[in-house]
Amino acid sequence: MTDFLLELRCEEIPARMQLKASEDLARLFTEELAKAGLKPASIDSFVTPRRLALIARGLLLETAAVSEEFKGPRTSAPAQALEGFLRKTGLTQDQLEDRDGVWFAVVNKPGRATADVLAQAVPAVVRAFPWPKSMRWGAASQTTESLRWVRPLKGIVAILGEDLVDIEIEGLHSGYATLGHRFHHAGEITIGGAHDYAEKLRACHVIVSHQERQAIIAARADEAATAHGYSVIEDKGLIAENAGLTEWPVPLLGDFDPAFLEVPPEVIQLTLRINQKYFVLRDAAGKLAPAFICTANIEAKDGGAAIIAGNRKVLAARLSDARFFWEQDRKTKLADHAQKLERITFHEKLGTVADKVERVAKLARWLVEEGIVKGADADLAEQAARLAKADLVTEMVGEFPELQGVMGGYYARAEGLPDAVADAIRDHYKPVGQGDDVPTAPVTVAVSLADKLDTLRSFFGIDEKPTGSRDPFALRRAALGVIQIITANDLRFAVAEGDLLDFFADRLKVQQKEAGVRHDLIDAVLALGGEDDLVRLLARVKALQSFVATDDGANLLAGYKRAANILKKEAPDLSATPAFARVTNKELSYEPEKAEADLIAALDAAEPRAAQAVAAEEFEGAMAALATLRAPIDAFFDAVTVNDADPAKRTTRLALLARVRDAVHNVADFSKITG
Repeated sequence: MTDFLLELRCEEIPARMQLKASEDLARLFTEELAKAGLKPASIDSFVTPRRLALIARGLLLETAAVSEEFKGPRTSAPAQALEGFLRKTGLTQDQLEDRDGVWFAVVNKPGRATADVLAQAVPAVVRAFPWPKSMRWGAASQTTESLRWVRPLKGIVAILGEDLVDIEIEGLHSGYATLGHRFHHAGEITIGGAHDYAEKLRACHVIVSHQERQAIIAARADEAATAHGYSVIEDKGLIAENAGLTEWPVPLLGDFDPAFLEVPPEVIQLTLRINQKYFVLRDAAGKLAPAFICTANIEAKDGGAAIIAGNRKVLAARLSDARFFWEQDRKTKLADHAQKLERITFHEKLGTVADKVERVAKLARWLVEEGIVKGADADLAEQAARLAKADLVTEMVGEFPELQGVMGGYYARAEGLPDAVADAIRDHYKPVGQGDDVPTAPVTVAVSLADKLDTLRSFFGIDEKPTGSRDPFALRRAALGVIQIITANDLRFAVAEGDLLDFFADRLKVQQKEAGVRHDLIDAVLALGGEDDLVRLLARVKALQSFVATDDGANLLAGYKRAANILKKEAPDLSATPAFARVTNKELSYEPEKAEADLIAALDAAEPRAAQAVAAEEFEGAMAALATLRAPIDAFFDAVTVNDADPAKRTTRLALLARVRDAVHNVADFSKITG
């Protein structure tokens, strides 16, 4: 066995594409080898800004000979069918076998040299590579049949053991040579094979492991920050991005004028992170520090002083722009900014953003005035709703769309508006994901809920619903946000109806699955119909989940299903027959067996208890009432013959099972429960 090294060198690969490309290379390569019957013991994959590489370990030098059998058409089939089968197998008719009137082909494939397999596999991988964006280059780019790659492909290293694998792609031939660091190492490097690839490149200032570069950046950034009394604000995505921008990462700490800290900290953080790819720092008090860490791709002779100075100058210009936007935006009141929303289309069928604001303002006031959102001032809720989208037309949000809402909150506070209004403007988009904070301040709750409900009702009203993986208006996220706000704040109201209620139910299953709530139990409660109060629904579901986990619950479920199955088979229309609505001991025309009478008595006691508990939303009590039916139901099935020869007894006992089913259905539809 031996190892195979493959390196595909090109011009700079965008950082955001690198890790996925590394995974794709290993996957496609494995798939191509599998077609020839080759399976490496393991694959290590590498990526830097200028190369994709892998090492396939433990490859056999030859593939094993294989014999494949193919079933063909019947011997009596038309000639065209036989001709097609022969083309598929590459055989002639005299090479086929007739087995009971059916043609069979046995194709023997001899073993092949692994080098030959690789020579075919690598070009196939390169041509099939799924780059999100790719390009053609040079004279060959005049035809659409030419190679596409993320950036122009410059070199191929392909070594099996210590032997070169001869590969040719678009006139580019494989070799032993690659390049080291763009600045630290001029000229080519000769690679001996997989055994010395990583270390030879390391000697030439290239660390081929993306994971190792990330670790270096994280560790050295922390060291630099700590040395100045700072700490790095954790940002795993930025670490990965910087690792994708460098082959020899060198974190360097610089500073900026503390006067810029008068600008909101979120603005500074985004300026550093988004525009400059810098790490953001905190001081010992936990406040934003007037410093940054950039990641150089070179070991500078002056220790990075010139690099830091250059980055400091660029950052100063960026922060000056941000400060200008901050000052200019505050010269106009939010109410005046809001008037410009009339010029922005929200949706062609739903009008402008100003139209949406009007709907949200009215809904926010209604939520407060109806007592759904308690503790809020209706005037403040309406005021916040009317100003919540005003920052969309500001200079700062134009530069940093991520800060919509946040900047509105800052501008409202700077203008002297009430804190409740400023907070509601700032947080009305929340929660934007499962891990995000859920609003609890009453005015914020009213505005945030109104905004999301309006979005959902509006788009469902024009039949713009999510389909499959498509959700261009983020309605799934809006629905999850509504659910989180309602459940976190115990808001009691009919959230929706029709298709929108079904949509909420689906989102509720997704959200509650992460909380450990079974989706079949949600279905069991929803199947009863008429449940549009999410707080009450979840309370009932959680009580049901606790109940079915007990012995009483499990046995009652088994008894219910047995009763339901008998009814489905023997009396499918029973529930629609008024005569079977209720069976009591007094109404029986015969002397009941003890188990039969006991079940009737248990139902007489349990039904009103369960109904009263459900009406009072004491769902644990309802479950406890149902639990008393467990033993009588078990005894009934043990002692009583339902399908008695006496028609009166048979009819009465089927009606009794219907009564059991209906009693359970007052709490949940147990037929929806799995297990």
